[in-house]
Amino acid sequence: MKKLLILFFIFPILISAQKADFDSTIFKGINHIYNINFPEAEKTFREVLADYPDHPAGRFFLAMIDWWKILLDLDNESYDDIFFAKLEDVIYQCDDLLEKNPNNVDALFFKGGAIGFRGRLRAFRESWIKAADDGREAMPLVNTAYKIDPGNVDIKLGFGIYDYYASVIPDKFPFIKPLMVFFPKGDKTRGLKELEFVAENGKYARVESKYFLMTLYYQFEENFTRAEIYAKQLTQEFPDNPLFKRYLGRINVKKGDYFTASSIFSDIFTRSNKKHTGYSDFIRREAAYYLGVNKKLNGEIDSALVYFKECADISKRIDKEEESGFLVNSILYLGMLNDQNANRDAAIKYYNELLGIRDYANSHNQAKRYLEKPYGKDIQQ
Repeated sequence: MKKLLILFFIFPILISAQKADFDSTIFKGINHIYNINFPEAEKTFREVLADYPDHPAGRFFLAMIDWWKILLDLDNESYDDIFFAKLEDVIYQCDDLLEKNPNNVDALFFKGGAIGFRGRLRAFRESWIKAADDGREAMPLVNTAYKIDPGNVDIKLGFGIYDYYASVIPDKFPFIKPLMVFFPKGDKTRGLKELEFVAENGKYARVESKYFLMTLYYQFEENFTRAEIYAKQLTQEFPDNPLFKRYLGRINVKKGDYFTASSIFSDIFTRSNKKHTGYSDFIRREAAYYLGVNKKLNGEIDSALVYFKECADISKRIDKEEESGFLVNSILYLGMLNDQNANRDAAIKYYNELLGIRDYANSHNQAKRYLEKPYGKDIQQ
């Protein structure tokens, strides 16, 4: 009888310890992903996969490593196929678990998450119908998981994302409106509150919720004060993540604080010079552009020329279907700055180059204007 009593007390402790060890390993791996330490993240989640082969977390977070490789350079589609394949592995495992137990909350949660991330990439690739279909498929899974486990805060991430995007996207992209007839109506305010709740109280989804809030407040709400709160929290917690740094830099540009923005983009540029993981040409190009803008505003013409030339050269390598705004603006500024340096031949070369690429933000009219009269000597300037 004593042995039975001892087992009765020890068994829950062992289960609790195992759960704590599992959570600790997951948190460690997630932090490695967000800090762009992909080798350590891979190692950690391979351990999870080996130690907990029946839990979908290992496979799901291995896929998240590829998701972040995609996010760091959205124009690079080389990781798409492997990301989709890994998500299919997650879905397959979750289906197997749900066949044995339809109320397996972990299986419902991670299957919904896998389908949701598949939809997010499809939306990035403008495969709108497939993305919408993924949203339609994921939401019932999230709803079921929440009914079974209403205390699971992380599940609210899915609700928040859906509520916000279902409310905002149809107005931003009217051609999607017909697809939304088949979906429940969203609520932007409720979506933000749900995401903020997860950002404060979530377990696995806390950081992802902050990331969403940062991007939503920046891109859609244009509330740069709120966006900055989350950008600062994320960069402080994950100082090696270039995407978080870029947003913090952009937010300061929007606020007109070029001094702070320049410091952030200078750090990004230095890290890219040192070939830090994740600091790609895509990210270096943006840093060079904003450093050039800051130097131009400060009247440091020679330094500005160097940064804009760097931005233009990178853009010519990585732009695909059409010339980017970074390229167009850099060439315009190179013309204007050469005019300021009394290097008229170089300025004319850049203005003519500008006329040979797409017209962006009235760039062609400006090029024609400065071909007629040098920048700085134009009386309307």
